Parts: sequence; C-alpha cells; structure tokens
Amino acid sequence: MASLRFSRVVLSCLSLGLVVGSGGCADPSGDLHAIFDEYWDFRVRENPLLAMGSGEEEDGLLESVTVADEERRAERSREFLARLRDVDPETLGEQDRISHAMLERELENQLRGVELGEYRFPLTVDDGFHIAFARLPSNHPFTTAADYRAYIARLRGFPGYVEQNVALLRDGLATGMSLPRVILDGYEVTIETHIVDDVSESVFHAPFERFPTAVAESERERLREEGEAAIREAVVPGYQAFLDFMLEEYVPGARTTIGASDMPNGRAYYDQQIRVYTTLDDLTAEDIHRIGLDEVARIRTEMEGIIREVGFRGSFAEFLTFLRTDPRFYAKTPEELLREAAFIAKEVDGKLPSLFRTLPRQPYGVEPVPDHLAPKYTGGRYVGASAGGTRAGTYWVNTYALESRPLYVLRSLTLHEAVPGHHLQNALRQELAGLPEFRRFSSNSAFGEGWGLYSEYLGVEAGIYKTPYDHFGRLTYEMWRACRLVVDTGMHALGWSREEAMAFMRENTALSLHEIRTETDRYISWPGQALAYKLGELKIKELRRGAEEALGEDFDIREFHDVILRNGAVPLTVLDDQVAAWIADERKGDDR
Repeated sequence: MASLRFSRVVLSCLSLGLVVGSGGCADPSGDLHAIFDEYWDFRVRENPLLAMGSGEEEDGLLESVTVADEERRAERSREFLARLRDVDPETLGEQDRISHAMLERELENQLRGVELGEYRFPLTVDDGFHIAFARLPSNHPFTTAADYRAYIARLRGFPGYVEQNVALLRDGLATGMSLPRVILDGYEVTIETHIVDDVSESVFHAPFERFPTAVAESERERLREEGEAAIREAVVPGYQAFLDFMLEEYVPGARTTIGASDMPNGRAYYDQQIRVYTTLDDLTAEDIHRIGLDEVARIRTEMEGIIREVGFRGSFAEFLTFLRTDPRFYAKTPEELLREAAFIAKEVDGKLPSLFRTLPRQPYGVEPVPDHLAPKYTGGRYVGASAGGTRAGTYWVNTYALESRPLYVLRSLTLHEAVPGHHLQNALRQELAGLPEFRRFSSNSAFGEGWGLYSEYLGVEAGIYKTPYDHFGRLTYEMWRACRLVVDTGMHALGWSREEAMAFMRENTALSLHEIRTETDRYISWPGQALAYKLGELKIKELRRGAEEALGEDFDIREFHDVILRNGAVPLTVLDDQVAAWIADERKGDDR
C-alpha cells in the first residue's frame, strides 16, 4: 500500500515538473529563489551605494572595505555557493538554469578574487574609489529633504572611506601588489581637483544650487549650510589625505614592473582575470595572443584596401600620420565635437527599428567627460541611468585635447557607447521583468563590451559610415580591440614592455598618440579587461553566422538581436546555449 502511494506521488510530481522529496514533491526552484533573494539582500546590505542605485531602501552610509570585511563576505559567498550547488540545474526551467549558472560563476569569481587579494586594487589609472565617489552628486537621488540628509551623511563619511582604501593600498605596497609607478604620472589630477578653497567650486556642491519643489523653502538654507560644511570639513580633507598618501607613499613605493605576472602569484591572478573578463574557461593567454595576431593581420588587409581606395600615395605609417595631423579630421571647439556626436546619435536612433524588435524606454543624453577626469580618460564612455528613473543614461564624449579626438572614429564611438551599444543593452537589462534582482544589476565585460564592438559593425549594415575615412575609423577601432588581445597578454603574460605595447598600437591603429598612451596605461592597470571586447564580438558574430546558416531565409536579424539581449548580460557560455536553443525552436516551428 505504501509502495502504491509512493508511486502516485512520483507520478504527480513528474506531471508538475517537480522532483520527488521524502515528504512529497520538492520544488528545487523554491530553494533556488530563496538563495537569489538572500544573496541580493546581502549584497545591498553590504553596499549602500548599490542599494541606492538599484532603488532599494538604504541608510545613507558608505561601504566598509576592510580586509576583515572582505574575508567575512567571502565566507558568506562560500555558504551561498554550497547551497547553490545542492540544486541540480537539470531540474530547473530555462530562466532558473541561466540564473543558477550566472550566480555560480559570480560567486566563484568573488571567492577566487579574495583568495588572490584583488581587493588591494581599489584603483585603476582612470578610475578608483575616489573617482566613483565624485560621481555621487550625479548618481544620488535628490527628491526629498531625506535624500539630502543621506547625501550629507555620505559626504561626512568620506574621510573614513579614504582611510579604509588607503589601508588596502598600503597592504598592496607591502605585498608587492600595486599599480606600476610608470602609469601614475599625472594621476594626482583625479584627486587635487576636489581640494578647493571655495566649496561652491566643488562638484559636490551642485545639488545645493537648485532644490526640488518637494524640499520646503524653510529647509533649504539649513541643508545648504550643512552640505557646505560637510564639503569643507570632510570631503576636502579626505581628498587631501588621499593626495598626501599617493604622493608621499604610494607613487614612490609602487612597483617598477608593469606585468600582472610580475607580482606574487601574478600568473594565477592574470589567469583568473582572463576567466572573469572573457567568461570563457578554455583560453590561455598564449591562445588569446595568437587570436589577436590573426585578427590584426585580417583587419590590416581591409585597412590597406581603403588607403588604395582614397588614392593615398604613401606607406601605411604615412597614412596614419596624415590622419593624425590633418586639421580636417578634428573639431575646432568642444561644442562642435559634442554637436557632431549628438547628431550621429540621433541618426542612429532612427535606424534602430530596422534592427531590433524590442527597444528600451529609457532615454539618454550626450555630455562632455567631467573636467576632473578628462586628462587621463578615454575618448568616451557610457554612464548608466539611475534605477529610479530620475536620471537618463549618458554618453560621455571627451572634449579634452581636441587634437587627439579624431572625427573619423566618432561614429564608431557613438555606436559603441550609446546606441545600439551600451545604452540600448544596459537599458534593456534594467527593464527585464520577472528575474532575480541580481541579474538586473549584473554585468560582464565579455557580453557588454563584445556587444559594443558588434554594434560598431552594425553601423555598416545601417549605413552609418558615410565616407571611406569613417570606414577606416571603424576599422581602426576594431584594430584597436584586436591589438588589445596582443598587448594585454603581451604585457601581463609574455614579458612585453610598455614601449613595445605602445609601438604595436602606434604601428597598427590610427589612434592619436595621446590616446595610445592613455589606453596602454589603462591595460596595465586593469589586467584582462581589454580582452573582453574582441573575444565577445567574435563570439556574437560566430553565433550569428551559425544562425544564418541554420535558418537560411527564415533568419530574422531583429529576432536574433532580441535573443542576444533578452536575458541580460549573460556569460558567453550561457549565450551559446541560448542561441542554440532558439535555433532548435525555430526549426521545430518550420517542421510543424
């Protein structure tokens, strides 16, 4: 009799798509979603700025970043990972399998990162905790007086935040894990800009210059006075303390080598960075270096074809010199560069319905890179929209050193950073519904940057490149990403010098010499990240070719792009599975 009852339980469970537990049907997705919810709660509790940016309830504090905090968080991640591995992915539905795979990889990377001590690097050459903090006036909500009080509390907390990050950097110096000294020349500009005598000149003062109507007139002056006092008494001294540390301790004590492999456990660290930034587990630095060299050779052939097309008589190097020096290729004023970028962006907007079924609701704007970042910053960047919808996405264009910002690459830059690149992809990700919160706010460089580079290619199909020089600009951007595979692995695994890397970039791209230098220093300070772009683009193109071959006349580019983007920023291994499943479903539809 008991056996009969058990058989009925089994049949009932199977009919519901559930697995059999000792007391009846067990729903593995219930356990899984409990893990997702607890993990997200843990993340936003540990990182108040993430809570603020994702619209969660938060307390106006800053993240604590001591070594003890890192170890405590790692222990919690181990617990999450152990529970996650108790859930068999084969018992889950499609979306839960994706979420399971994404969280497992995320937790593994967190744990390996702590083990290798990557928390000792709260800086890169163009970013860092102090630069992220300077974005607070733009990212913080300012709707109510309570928002202002939370903002002021964060300003007050800055000196302690500096102290914690300095302790990590000091630990890095003691263990041989620092940024290289050679790339830190001029880095102080990112700090000393915020050391002001007049607080009204601080970027942190902007929220007090105009208040929303919800903040009563009677409170505004008091909030302004409290904010100005916080800038004067906490923010400025915090930046001053950080500047003193950098000039007196960090820069003089920074390592004289440039490669990640030169640090203690450096090759293991670099191999882990490859895994993090490519989301591929079977590629070595040597494999990637060879892929890069092959891509450089292929793109070089296309570039030489354009040189012949425009009738230039001279060598490849002479053509690059012509592009870098002819005034026709450069804006005369920052406003001219911004207007051109905005015009291109709107032109691309009009092409999007022909390439995408699903478009985001979130708009975006075009703005210059802030002055305190511009000298050490790249040509452009995308800054995502706020989760609450009070601030749109922003396409930053660098107007510093106009002689290094050629117009022939501006179309590629716009396609990559704005649409259909980072803005479209990130806005759609934020608008995903019915998924665990961690997926809406997860990103990975291989997917995001691979999509950005693929978006530059889509400009060819959309007719965005108007002249041979525009096409050469696209190719020089693609060449730039191919060169990254060569120089990043060259410097961090194969013993290349900084000079060798810059020479390779100089000889193969039409980037300005200023940008070549800033980009090379970026790769030195951020091992592995530069690999994401080309490897991600190659994977998306590979998947598209496979879909076109499999589906023939039934291939729909708009539907393909929806498949690529509909699950957010997934690892490339997961993306591979998703496209294969879509192709199989399309074929089944044809058979019916």
